[in-house]
Amino acid sequence: MVLRHYHTILYNSYFKQFFFTFLFLIYICAMQYFIDVILPLAVKKTFTYQVSETEFNYIQNGMRIAVPFGKSKVFTSLVVNKHNLPPTLYLAKEIDSILDEKPIVNLYQLEHWKWISDYYMCSLGEVYKSALPSGYILESETIISQKKDTLVIIDEFKDEEYLIYEALQSQSSITIKEIIKNFR
Repeated sequence: MVLRHYHTILYNSYFKQFFFTFLFLIYICAMQYFIDVILPLAVKKTFTYQVSETEFNYIQNGMRIAVPFGKSKVFTSLVVNKHNLPPTLYLAKEIDSILDEKPIVNLYQLEHWKWISDYYMCSLGEVYKSALPSGYILESETIISQKKDTLVIIDEFKDEEYLIYEALQSQSSITIKEIIKNFR
């Protein structure tokens, strides 16, 4: 009788260990990665976007990310948080591209921006838009044109940069929206 009871306990503990290991593996395989970003808009909240595991490991707080917003707009956002919790009120969109190799804003600056937004009762997006030079904040309507009489070393271009350069040879300007639409 005692041996039989011990066998049941042993079987149950092995079963529990197997079951929880199986659940953990399912969780790891289905793990999703998200970032919270601020947009250069007068909106109080941050927005959550989905990223791949590789992007998640590369991205750091303070980096700029091009993200879709609404049906057809693209904004330069700034990463303020990384996590694994999907948003509850909407389905997270994927990012368009990572714009920086390293953060352009450090954690002290982000904390200062949060203080400014609280003190002056404005959104973090408004502080972001005011704090960075306008050249760092690209929007769908941003127009890119080539500066004439400038020495250009084509050999140093990345593939995407060369495609934009070629497009500017046949037209005077191009918008960010057109670049995203044509070069995906």
